[in-house]
Amino acid sequence: MQGSKALTRKSMKNITNKNKVILGLSGGVDSTAAVLLLKEQGFEVTGAYLDVLGSGPDGARDALAIAGQLEINLIIINISGEFENIVISGFCSEYLNGRTPNPCVICNPEIKFRSLLKAADESGAYYISTGHYANVRYDKKESCYYINKANNEKKDQSYMLYRLRQETLERLLLPLGEAETKGQVRTYVAESGIMNAGAKDSQEICFLPKNTNYADYIKSRGYSGHDGEFSDMQSNIIGRHRGILRYTVGQRKNLGMTFGKPMFVVKIDQEKNMVFLGGNDELFSKEAISRSNNFPLSDGGEMPEKYDGMRVMAKVRYRAEAAEAVISKVDKDTVKTVFANAQRAVTPGQSIVFYAGGKVIGGGIIDV
Repeated sequence: MQGSKALTRKSMKNITNKNKVILGLSGGVDSTAAVLLLKEQGFEVTGAYLDVLGSGPDGARDALAIAGQLEINLIIINISGEFENIVISGFCSEYLNGRTPNPCVICNPEIKFRSLLKAADESGAYYISTGHYANVRYDKKESCYYINKANNEKKDQSYMLYRLRQETLERLLLPLGEAETKGQVRTYVAESGIMNAGAKDSQEICFLPKNTNYADYIKSRGYSGHDGEFSDMQSNIIGRHRGILRYTVGQRKNLGMTFGKPMFVVKIDQEKNMVFLGGNDELFSKEAISRSNNFPLSDGGEMPEKYDGMRVMAKVRYRAEAAEAVISKVDKDTVKTVFANAQRAVTPGQSIVFYAGGKVIGGGIIDV
């Protein structure tokens, strides 16, 4: 795995005058590999540990150890206040409102990359970097940067980065975007003599304590949900639920009772405190409405008129397969997606992300 391949950015100019990088260093293998690749390219790298829980040096122990092996400086940035107010509070609130959030999608533009940019500005660095599996490209015709899928389809994280704006994308380096496999990355780190080459991948929700489910975590923070009624899709009451925060669209297990046949959460009505259950066939939808959209081509994030009626590939959750669809602009805040084939468990609170080939052209938060 050669750094020269992994850092292809045709749009870089005067790179010798922009050789300082602030890189989000967690202590994991991906951010470690990113440091090694950047150093191989001749960049001066400073690691930044983003302390989301206010744990201080104790929480940054792994990152400090890896920074020592990599022979780079590490700064610890306490972002626990902003993280609590924006990410954790939003996470809890969404579940209490019968929605299923993706905290990384919110954290990336609002917390993580904003903090890295601030650290870069304060230290005189131009670039920022992370160990995400995605690519940053430059469209000469449109004169804008955009996120493109990673070469490694299994690890591709372009979905998580769709909300990044131009001011971030133009300064962002993603060295792992052209890595073909995770094994290749681990081998590269191991051959460099770094101790964490075999470390396990981090969990998706970084602030959840180990062996703690999200519903218990939300309750532990003082939030509460109220028992209510299960209904079938014909509005017949068929049981009692334990609070809507414990349910998400598509869920089958841990409903708290049995029904004599497989039943899935199809819809959650927060106002009525009701959870609607049905068969698997009732989970499929031909349409989705998204709000809080972001299209990198637009300064305000609004969907450009040129995309109205465009045929795209759309992902309704991180692990979903992209599906053929047509998008249309309802108003400045709302986009309608019509799928060629009905999609399973289109879930309010999750993101829908639009692709043209490997290019991320935009996305938004699913409303209905």
